[in-house]
Amino acid sequence: MLKPLFYFALLLSLLACSQQDTPDKYWQHAGSGALAANISNDGTLALVSSTAHGLILWDLTNNTQRHRWQQQGDNNLVLFTDISDNNKYAVSADKNSFVVWEVASGKALTFTKIRESAIRDIVIANNGQLLIGKVNGKVVHVDIFSGRRIEFLGHSEKINSVDLSPNGRYALSGGNDYSAILWNTKTGQVIQKFTHPSRVSKVVLDPKGRYAFTADSKKLSAIWDLKTGKEISRLQYMSRSRIFSAVSFSRDGTQLFTGNPGRLLNRWDIKTGNQLQQWQVQPRENSRPPSSVIYSIGEDKSGKLITESSSGYAEFWSYQKKGNNE
Repeated sequence: MLKPLFYFALLLSLLACSQQDTPDKYWQHAGSGALAANISNDGTLALVSSTAHGLILWDLTNNTQRHRWQQQGDNNLVLFTDISDNNKYAVSADKNSFVVWEVASGKALTFTKIRESAIRDIVIANNGQLLIGKVNGKVVHVDIFSGRRIEFLGHSEKINSVDLSPNGRYALSGGNDYSAILWNTKTGQVIQKFTHPSRVSKVVLDPKGRYAFTADSKKLSAIWDLKTGKEISRLQYMSRSRIFSAVSFSRDGTQLFTGNPGRLLNRWDIKTGNQLQQWQVQPRENSRPPSSVIYSIGEDKSGKLITESSSGYAEFWSYQKKGNNE
């Protein structure tokens, strides 16, 4: 009788931390769905790309449009967006070019076409420095003001995900060579290397420099201590694999928030890797079966979560903290 009781208790535990709640409120930002979106670290801005509305910078405090931008390039399809940690700059990119925008004025500071290989991911730092991951396995760090450019050749295969510290000094890149690498953008020197059993699909740096998150295409999704390079925890889930399309760390450093291409928004405990809560974002209109890719997760000053997804909606989520053990 012990085994049935154990599995029944486990099921109740999973149900308790997997509540399918509805958002407190939601705003439509792209009527026909979004191609890409990024929420600022303070939860006040969202940069959303769509075929119907182009590129719009939204003020999330009052749901108004700050800027409507026209992407230059061959097809105007913005597939990547990012906002610097200080809300000073934004970047938008298609596969072959990028534009850096000044948030205050709305001016385009630079339009650049990429040589050799297509863009896989792009992020921007507080000082306008860029990190670009490419299909050919190269990661490029660019200072748009000085023109300084450094190519990191530490990967041997296609890059899937990159991130950059707010000051632009430290880069994290992950690719099909089963590795995620933390490196110095001034010297190109490797600081830490995190090895996975399969291709690395997502990497994220904590803006406060405490943690790194790396995930592969199978089962290993880990949180690392940036000072020691040691693993803190692995995310605990039942499925054989999980792909993450959006990841962010809580400001207090106790929790991790993740989104995936299957509508799931999850809250995790950093110390243990245990799942604390789960929601589902709205599906994209007329999608069969109902689906939506979560592009970005933000946290406003009150601690409320915000998501932007391919459904074209900004959704706001509340949760109640119950202490370290929930």
